[in-house]
Amino acid sequence: MNTKLLLGATAGLMAAAGLVLQFAPHEVLAAAGYPASGPAPLVLQLLGALYLGFAALNWLSKGVRMGGIYARPLAVGNLLHAFAGAGALLRYAAQAPTGARVGAWAVAAAYTLGAALFGAALVVSPLPERD
Repeated sequence: MNTKLLLGATAGLMAAAGLVLQFAPHEVLAAAGYPASGPAPLVLQLLGALYLGFAALNWLSKGVRMGGIYARPLAVGNLLHAFAGAGALLRYAAQAPTGARVGAWAVAAAYTLGAALFGAALVVSPLPERD
């Protein structure tokens, strides 16, 4: 498995989501149909900071040998994020309003794929390094 590609792709997606949440929380809330008042914008900015932190972790670790016992904390952290996110998103997508249903299923599918790939990276031993 090419974990360098996996970590790079997830880093890019998380960085994009993190930047949007960090710098445009009011716009995200408005697009979702929620009032941008109270602690909601702050919560979205904190979520954006979490995504940016995970993006930096994945980007800076993409050259690390991953699989089996190597980089286990990195694989477990990403697996838990993707697995919990997939569960929540699948539950939401099943009852999403008609206008948001396609997008919800797409994001849920991406999280499910991420959970499967990070699960495989956790348990499959890495290939020997080539000269």
